[in-house]
Amino acid sequence: MKAPRSPYGLVFAQAPARVRALVRGSEIGLVVLAALAGCGAGIAVAVMGLAAQTVREWLYGLPHGARLSATQDLSAPTLLLAPAAGGVLLGLLGLWLARWRGRRPHAVIDPIEANALHGGRMSVRGSGLVALQNTISNGSGASVGLEAGYTQIGAALASRLGRAFELRRSDQRTLVGCGAAAAIAAAFGAPLTGAFYAFELIIGTYSIATLTPVVVAALSGSVVAGALAARLPLVAVEGAEALATRPISAADTLPALGLGLACAALGIAIMRGVTLVEAGIRASRLPPPVAPALGGLCVGALAVAVSPQVLSGGHGALHLHLGDPATRLGVAGLALLFLAKAAASAISIGSGFRGGLFFASLFLGALAGGLFADLVPGLATFAPTSLAYAVIGMSALAVAVIGGPLTMTFLTLELTGSFPITGLVLVSVIASSLAVRKTFGYSFATWRFHLRGESIRSAHDVGWIRTLTVDTLMRREVATVPAAMPLAAFLADHPLGSPSRIVAVDEAGRYAGLIRVPEAHAAARDADGTIPTLASLLRQRGDVLTPDMNAKAAAAAFDRAESEALAVVDSLDTQRVVGLLTESHTLKRYSEELDRQRRAMLGETA
Repeated sequence: MKAPRSPYGLVFAQAPARVRALVRGSEIGLVVLAALAGCGAGIAVAVMGLAAQTVREWLYGLPHGARLSATQDLSAPTLLLAPAAGGVLLGLLGLWLARWRGRRPHAVIDPIEANALHGGRMSVRGSGLVALQNTISNGSGASVGLEAGYTQIGAALASRLGRAFELRRSDQRTLVGCGAAAAIAAAFGAPLTGAFYAFELIIGTYSIATLTPVVVAALSGSVVAGALAARLPLVAVEGAEALATRPISAADTLPALGLGLACAALGIAIMRGVTLVEAGIRASRLPPPVAPALGGLCVGALAVAVSPQVLSGGHGALHLHLGDPATRLGVAGLALLFLAKAAASAISIGSGFRGGLFFASLFLGALAGGLFADLVPGLATFAPTSLAYAVIGMSALAVAVIGGPLTMTFLTLELTGSFPITGLVLVSVIASSLAVRKTFGYSFATWRFHLRGESIRSAHDVGWIRTLTVDTLMRREVATVPAAMPLAAFLADHPLGSPSRIVAVDEAGRYAGLIRVPEAHAAARDADGTIPTLASLLRQRGDVLTPDMNAKAAAAAFDRAESEALAVVDSLDTQRVVGLLTESHTLKRYSEELDRQRRAMLGETA
């Protein structure tokens, strides 16, 4: 038996048949695979983090272990040219990839799209290239985080492991979520955050069947990455008074609610900003290899003009603002830094640097929280301190951009250990999430899918809808009659009791409409001397289906046409009849698939 071939042309190994059967038939087997995927993701996170730090130390001449965004004594030429150098390298790498083997590389599927449309199938090679580009981008100082690369490679390794064991579609999707959960847990040392990142953003739902493997993967990734590389806590909280001056009360939820709504507006503006930069780059008609270099120059110029804190993900800068109060800026400084960091992130992603806005949104949210604490009058009467508002803003803005209210809530809990402040964060992130969902409708990832023409709103599995098409549902043996046929001849050929709907075509063989046989007999019987023509009895003249429509679109077409059956034509241009589909059969098959998805969500195998 030949080894199976992946969609990207790579031959990949399979586990022995007996081992595959053991894993597929046992929940413990999936948990073991989840642990292995978690360990692989933890190693990948540690390697990527070390590689990006090495690039930063080499390009900027940093001391070993120093954070780029927290370093203040860098020369202006270095700040200006280092991001541009990274852009040049990215441009050359992209040019090489475009010419590799004389064709463009396949579009790389991210974990959300993989689980929504492709049953959890991802390319390890393509994801590895994304991780490499993300490392170069972050290491050169572009204002992007490494979390996108972490989750991409972690989920891809898990997907590859699942394919080796030929997992069922639902288990494969769960394993992809395990890889992403482990990556986020490893990045922040926060297993609960990683687990809920998978539930909310990658798998799209929480169930008892997915709980154990996802949590095991997150714990494995966090432990392995922590053993390989040291992590600094994002928030240094020394005593409860650092977050609150007195016990939290119900009244303290009011400013948290207001901050959440403000962060929702800021998050939407940031996402729109990225889109505007991308549109500007396209309108400029710059060659693709040149755009990242120009974007790097712009980011470097912001670092020179404002602060090096706009560079890279912003870990060091976040430590500065959430650490020693003496290092915190005033209102003007915070506002200027917020605008500069938001612009740098939009320019970086819009000009072609690889990465995401996960950590940038955390940093920007902390700045927004600090501004809120300084600008809103009367906050001194409430319990939260300026540091608490920075933590709340950090989570609220991240929810607006990334999504995942519980993910960001648990991140706060694991970073601060404060249940009262976590309660305020929950209020704020719910307000932010609801406001973004009702006014904008997308997170950053799904917004980019929308711009690309995809209708993905989450990682819920909708790929099966695309395979349940009219082409697979329709009846192909369809008799047609000429629309100009005399009614008497039609009645003689189609007596009562024959198929109730007949498709009529015009002289050119194009679809003309449907004829209901009982209605035709009744019209002839009730005629007062003048026999009606067959053409006058045609129904659904302009209502047709095409083979590529999915079952959901077909059901909507039945509703619009108010018909129990519709003809299927090869295309709207040629209108050649290729089949007939009934509403009852469509809804039956659609309901069966929905029920199968429900059973898979609940962990039922039959």
